[in-house]
Amino acid sequence: MKRQAIIAVMAVSALALTGSTALAADPEDLAKKQQAKVWVTTVDRAELLTERAPIAFRRGGSPETTITVDPSQTFQSMDGFGASITDSSAAVLYRLSAADRERTMRKLFHPKQGIGVSFLRQPVGSSDFTAAAEHYTYDDVPAGQTDFGLRHFSIARDEKQVLPLLRRAKQLNPALKVMGSPWSPPAWMKTGDSLVGGRLKDDPAIYTAYARYLVKFVQAYTRAGVPIDFLTIQNEPQNRTPGGYPGTDLPVRQAVKVIEALGPMLRAASPRTKILGYDHNWSTHPGDIANTPPGESPETDYPYQLLASPAAKWLAGTAYHCYYGEPADQSKLREAFPDKGIWFTECSGSHGPNDTPPQIFRGTLTWHARNLVIGTTRNWAKSVINWNIALDSTGGPHNGGCETCTGLVTLQADGSVTTDAEYYTIGHLAKFVRPGAVRIASTSYGTTGWNGLIQTVAFRNPDRSIALVVHNQNDEPRKFAVAVGDRSFEYTLPGGALSTFTWPQPADPRHHR
Repeated sequence: MKRQAIIAVMAVSALALTGSTALAADPEDLAKKQQAKVWVTTVDRAELLTERAPIAFRRGGSPETTITVDPSQTFQSMDGFGASITDSSAAVLYRLSAADRERTMRKLFHPKQGIGVSFLRQPVGSSDFTAAAEHYTYDDVPAGQTDFGLRHFSIARDEKQVLPLLRRAKQLNPALKVMGSPWSPPAWMKTGDSLVGGRLKDDPAIYTAYARYLVKFVQAYTRAGVPIDFLTIQNEPQNRTPGGYPGTDLPVRQAVKVIEALGPMLRAASPRTKILGYDHNWSTHPGDIANTPPGESPETDYPYQLLASPAAKWLAGTAYHCYYGEPADQSKLREAFPDKGIWFTECSGSHGPNDTPPQIFRGTLTWHARNLVIGTTRNWAKSVINWNIALDSTGGPHNGGCETCTGLVTLQADGSVTTDAEYYTIGHLAKFVRPGAVRIASTSYGTTGWNGLIQTVAFRNPDRSIALVVHNQNDEPRKFAVAVGDRSFEYTLPGGALSTFTWPQPADPRHHR
């Protein structure tokens, strides 16, 4: 027994010695073994979220232009990335066979088989992207009548196509968050008794009724299996002259009254639901300023006024769109109100009448990469949301509004479903950046306005893995280095390419800051 014990001790001692010898060489070995996975999308569609061979880290720096990633410096947490299953999108998806629809949904929502869309912004009632011949809300009554009791409230229309798709999306990605945004209150609540244009009637009973209407929407969707995580009270409240589709001029003073009525009701009925203000462009569009009623302020500081008002106590923050201004406007608001969050909630790719598909793909990919994927997130956005998740080859169906919008996927005339640039711009985020991830510091040389340099944004996921998104703005290939602590690798991206690099964050403090 003694001899066996001595042998055992010698074996353990030898193992310990071997381990310490390995540990002495550990920094170099670990650096060689540490690899980053790489996915790339190119403007010529030769690579579409294509996984390339992994690249190994090595110890030391590089003479190349270097992107320094610092996981110890953190910014906002992320809620998700996605688009909208509009009434039009639902109609398009229901033109597919059940099998093709399921394949398309998996390509969109499944985190591994697809891009893992993790956030949907849903119209509360009708928008311009509506397949119906007539616009609608959830409480429409004949002209001249009212329904303060909301006895006619119903989401039955959404139960036909929209809600089944939402429920399936949540099954495919249980982390999915859902936001509601109305394009118009019911017409009986408005001046002009129309969903298109006009304002809420300036009546406390109307403000209360509209707040109750929004709460009923949240409750009805929750009962239907789609809890609402975020809610705004009006899409684009400064768009006073919508082109034949629902819209409402909602000045700050009326928004404050609605939110003050809504806040306590919503907290009691659905504590999970956060109210976001504004839901409009980075800065006020000149056309909206020009259409301001005589004698009234154009309220170019709308979100500032809202967050400085008594209604701010009920607001989690502000929602932004891309159609005027620049992403840096988000940071200006955050500097003024650092305790309020910022969400980016709408942008659509679009095209001119003479653009060819390759031009549309290239232009959308590069503009969205600069301004949305990287521009919004580096300026505090907690979400990046495009507009329609699916459209047909004519850019529809729609009822008024945009005639040149694009979706994440397109149903072609031959029945095939193709993926558009927005599928990949959202995919380079959603597939690799999980809800709850935190943005971390990374060097970025490019600008949202385009300067031809390398542009980046980085995140640390809940499992501590790192996702670095890199866009080469230039038309020519660009070589660069990525450095994390005392490790680095070098890489070359084709001109215009968008890429995502992922790697586990080492637990050993010698290999990261």
